[in-house]
Amino acid sequence: MDLFDFTAKKKNTHEPLAVRMRPRNLDEFVGQKHLLDKGKLLRTLIESDQIQSMILQGPPATGKTTLATIISSMTNAEFVKLNAISLAIAELRSILEKARENLKYYQKRTIVFIDEIHAMKSNVQMSLLQAVEDGTFILIGATTESVTHDIIPPLTSRCKVYTLSPLAPIDIKKIINSALTDSERGLGSHQLKIDESALSYVADICNGDVRSALNALEVAASSLKDNETIDLNTIQQAFEFRLNGISTTDFYDLTSAFIKSMRGSQTNAALYWLARLLVSGVDPIFLARRIVIHAAEDVGLANPQALQIAVAAKQAVEFIGMPEARIPLAEAVIYISESPKSNSAYKAIHSALELVKRTHPYPVPNQLKNSTGLYVNPIDTPGTPLAYLPVELNEPSLYTPQNSGMEEKIFAKYNQKV
Repeated sequence: MDLFDFTAKKKNTHEPLAVRMRPRNLDEFVGQKHLLDKGKLLRTLIESDQIQSMILQGPPATGKTTLATIISSMTNAEFVKLNAISLAIAELRSILEKARENLKYYQKRTIVFIDEIHAMKSNVQMSLLQAVEDGTFILIGATTESVTHDIIPPLTSRCKVYTLSPLAPIDIKKIINSALTDSERGLGSHQLKIDESALSYVADICNGDVRSALNALEVAASSLKDNETIDLNTIQQAFEFRLNGISTTDFYDLTSAFIKSMRGSQTNAALYWLARLLVSGVDPIFLARRIVIHAAEDVGLANPQALQIAVAAKQAVEFIGMPEARIPLAEAVIYISESPKSNSAYKAIHSALELVKRTHPYPVPNQLKNSTGLYVNPIDTPGTPLAYLPVELNEPSLYTPQNSGMEEKIFAKYNQKV
């Protein structure tokens, strides 16, 4: 061992446990059996060095980057690792040119791994199409986001999409036990043990994120002496502060559940989804805006005060910030969930917009024009006939009141006319 090897080995001891415990080959890879079990297509392609352009999609810490690293160690192709966030066009062009030269002069393939590929702008993604299409290089893209939302369809159609799933609790437990017994890369030299209750807790609470689980394990281990046991209280303290990153798909799904729970007057469910969104780091101002929209769209005239409550909550969130902002948000969510519902205003403006789009832009009736002087104030002279709409529209019915909450009076008035 020379000086440089010794320095590198010493440096590795300071790497996070989650980095040190990365699988080095497919046999060490835990989880994703639907893709990497013996005999599965992706494993066969990797082992035969015949992979094709692909996008690896899945939540954080499910093995996307690790799998790409394993591929890089098993392939005879030139392997280039990039990150979309810091990738410049000039760098990409240089790699494309070198890949063409390798293929033309040396008959050597190039594999380009782009992490966080969803962060690439659409025009940059477009620049990859020809190279992927004609085989100039093989693309491996990794993303935690929705392929449908964040990757342009032409690029997706040229790649095989493999979806990686969150690791199951049994897989998390296997990795934790391995980290505790591995003396080379893990915590084996400390001879620590872990209670079954603590092991089950970390396997469940990490939500399939093995990096989060190993980080918590490392924090817990650093607070103990050799030969001690990691109990439930210790691991809970290690997880006391945790961030739950969510993908684009999760974000839309959680937001949808939040809105639909308020619409369905399911107060407990609405509060639960609100809490999930807040814990996941979603901007509370975004949530306040959604509450304002819901107050107008789904509560509407059944309880007009709901809009005032929602706007006040948004102003309070802007004024005080988190974590106290959770309180006015919860107050508005409870008030709106418990309010009677009416979407008549939403339907009315939708009908009006559709009417405008599909009809001729008729002129304003003369009695309503600013310049004619024909207008008669109906408050001062009630009963005076006025044409408020173009006669060609034949008195369209755009607003239909609903028999709900405070709108009941308007509903009754309209039914009297009938």
